[in-house]
Amino acid sequence: LNSAYNALSALSQQPYGPLVQVPGVTQVIADIVAECLAVAAADGVTIPGDVQAAVRGIATTMPGQFSSTAQDLARGKPSEIDHLNGYVVKRGAAVGVPTPLNHALQVLVKLAEMKGQRSAPTLG
Repeated sequence: LNSAYNALSALSQQPYGPLVQVPGVTQVIADIVAECLAVAAADGVTIPGDVQAAVRGIATTMPGQFSSTAQDLARGKPSEIDHLNGYVVKRGAAVGVPTPLNHALQVLVKLAEMKGQRSAPTLG
């Protein structure tokens, strides 16, 4: 569930409710989840229930919530992205499942972390 929302909330600095109102975001979230489920299946992990429905419900039940990754970026702190989307990428590589969306999100959040950790230039 975190892999679906954390990076998108962080990169946009938007809470879940407004985030899913942006055209195309719900499809991107569904595609991210599909990658995660494909990796899990290839890795022999069975995930019970309707994961896609559970993920869709997050924005409804927590519309004002910012992800922990968004909060980390806002504070200029390193995030846990390597343990979320990065883990999916790592496991996907190990089991031969491509994870282009999860990889792109991991890289984009790492770039955003660099921006937040950069100190202001000294003038003069």
